[in-house]
Amino acid sequence: MTSAQAQPLAAASADPFALELVKNALATLADEMALTVSRTARSFVVKEALDFSTALFLADGEMIAQGTCLPFHLGAMPFAVQSVLKQFGGKIGPGDLFITNDPWDGSTHLPDIVLVKPVFAEGRCVAFTAALAHMTDIGGRIPGGNASDSTEIYQEGLRLPPCRIWRAGEPDENLFRLIERNVRVPDKVLGDIRSLIAACIVGERELVRLVERYGADGFERHCRDLLDYTERFTRAEIAKLPKGTWNFVDHLDGDGIDPNPIRFEATVTIRQDSLTIDFTGSAPQVRGAINCVYPFTLSTALACVRSMVDLSIPNNSGYFRPIEVIAPEGSVVNPRPPAAVAARGITGIRIADTVFGALAQAVPHMIPACGSNLPDVGVSFGVTDRATGRSHVYLEFLLASWGGGPDRDGMDACTGTLVNYSNTPAEMVEADVPIAVERYALVPDTGGPGKYRGGLAVERHLRFRADGATLQIRSDRRDHPPYGLDGGQPGLGSDVSIQRADGTIERKPAKFLTTVNTGDIFRVRLAGAGGHGDPFDRDPVAVLADVRNGKMTVGHARAAYGVVITEPELALDGARTQALRAKRA
Repeated sequence: MTSAQAQPLAAASADPFALELVKNALATLADEMALTVSRTARSFVVKEALDFSTALFLADGEMIAQGTCLPFHLGAMPFAVQSVLKQFGGKIGPGDLFITNDPWDGSTHLPDIVLVKPVFAEGRCVAFTAALAHMTDIGGRIPGGNASDSTEIYQEGLRLPPCRIWRAGEPDENLFRLIERNVRVPDKVLGDIRSLIAACIVGERELVRLVERYGADGFERHCRDLLDYTERFTRAEIAKLPKGTWNFVDHLDGDGIDPNPIRFEATVTIRQDSLTIDFTGSAPQVRGAINCVYPFTLSTALACVRSMVDLSIPNNSGYFRPIEVIAPEGSVVNPRPPAAVAARGITGIRIADTVFGALAQAVPHMIPACGSNLPDVGVSFGVTDRATGRSHVYLEFLLASWGGGPDRDGMDACTGTLVNYSNTPAEMVEADVPIAVERYALVPDTGGPGKYRGGLAVERHLRFRADGATLQIRSDRRDHPPYGLDGGQPGLGSDVSIQRADGTIERKPAKFLTTVNTGDIFRVRLAGAGGHGDPFDRDPVAVLADVRNGKMTVGHARAAYGVVITEPELALDGARTQALRAKRA
C-alpha cells in the first residue's frame, strides 16, 4: 500500500482542497526560511554544517510547520514560543522580535539562540515565525560553549531570558552590544543572528500573504484542521505497529568529570493508537555538562518515532499528540537548574540509541543496529592572537557511519537520521582558523561484523598552528561501543589522542580539556557502527568486495566472518571458507 493510500481522510467538516494547499504552503514557507538562513549565515556551523531549524506557529504557540532542518529541534522550539507568550502576553506588538537562549525556555543549551517574531494581520497576532541556530561561541569559560566539565550553567556563557531584540521594527542596539561584548567571535555570532532575523522576516511576509488569501479566521481554521489531520494520520500509523512494552538500556562513558558510566533506560509502550516513551530508570542528573533539558529529550524521542512512520506526515504539533514522553525531574534527561547542559548533544544521541534499541524489539524489520552517525564527537578549539587581539574559534561535530540494517550494510561516513548534519570542508577550516587537516579517512576493520556490516569508523587528524590554544573534546563510545542487533557484533570503540610536537603521544580520556601549541596533532577515531545478523551468514562475495575495496583486511575477513581470501590475488577460497565456517559453527 502506498503512502497516499495509507493516509486517513480529512474530517468531513474540513475542505480537503484548502487543507492540501495550506499544508504545502506552510511546508514550503518553512523551507524558504531555512534556505534564507543557509544563504545568509556567517559561520561554518550554520552555513556548512546546517545546525539550525525554522518553524511556524499559530498565535497560541501550536507549531504548524517545521523546515527540512534538524529533527533534533522538532519539539524544542514550541517551548521558546510558549516562553515568549508567558513573558510578554498581551504586550506583543507589530514589528517586535524576541530572542532567548535559556535552556529551560526552549533553547536546550546556551549556544542555541532562538528568535521568535509575531505575525500580525487584520489588527491582531495570527502567527509566529521562529528560527534557531547554533552559535560558534556564546562566551563562558571555554571557547565554543560546549565544555563537558562545567558544573553549572553560569560557567557556560551568556544566558538570555526571553527578551525583545526589536521593538516596533527598531533594533535594541543595547542588546546587540551586550551580545557583541560577551562572545569571542562577534562577527560570526551577530552575522548568524541577523540571518535568523532575515528568515523570520521572510516567514512573516509570506504568512501575511497566506492569511490575506484565506482571511485570519479562515487561515486559523485550516491550520487547526491540519493539526487534527496530522494527529489522525499519526494515530493510524501507530495503530499498525505491534502492541506491547519493550525496554532497553545503554550508557555514556562518563560526564567529563566522573568517569563512571551513565545509565539511560527507555521503556516503550505501544497501545492501540498511542505510544509512551518512559525514561524512568535513567541516571540522576550529573555534575558535568551532559545533562539534557526536557525539551531536547522530548525532541529526540519524537524524532525517533518520526523516523519510522510515514514520511508524508506533516511536521507539526498534531504529530506530538499521540506520543507521551516521561522524563523524571532531576534526572540526566530532565535536570533541574542550574545544571550544566552545554554538552547535552551527546546525551541526545544516547537517548536516541536507547529508544531505537527498544523499538528494534517491536519492529526488528525496520531498525538498524546502533550507528556512530550522530555527532558523537565535538571539537572546540579557541585561541586569541596576542598581537592583533583577534580570536579564532573552531567548532565542529564529527559524524561516522550507520549501523547495519535488517537488509543492507550500514552507510559509511554519512549524517544521521536525526540531525541532517554536514561536515565542514577541510579547505574552509584551514582558511579560517590556524588548523591544518592532516587526515580525514575511513578506518578498515572497524565496522561491527554482521550479516550486514556496520559502517566504518572515520578518523580525523588536526595539526594546530597556534600556541597556547584551548582544545576541548567531547567524545564517547570508547567503553560502550555501538551495539549490534540480531546476532550482529558491536563496532570498534572510539579513541582520541594528542601527538605533541616533540613526538610524544598522549592517549586521552573520551572527554577532556587541554592546551595545545604549534605542531601538536589531535587524532580522533570515531567508533565503528554495529552489525546486524550473524556474521557467518554474510555472503562471502560481499566480504571479498570489502577486502578489495580496502574496507577490511584479509585477517579480519577470516577472524570475524570465517571467509578465507588468498593473497596476493585477493581471490575467494570457497572450499576453505566452507570448512572454516563449519568448524567455527
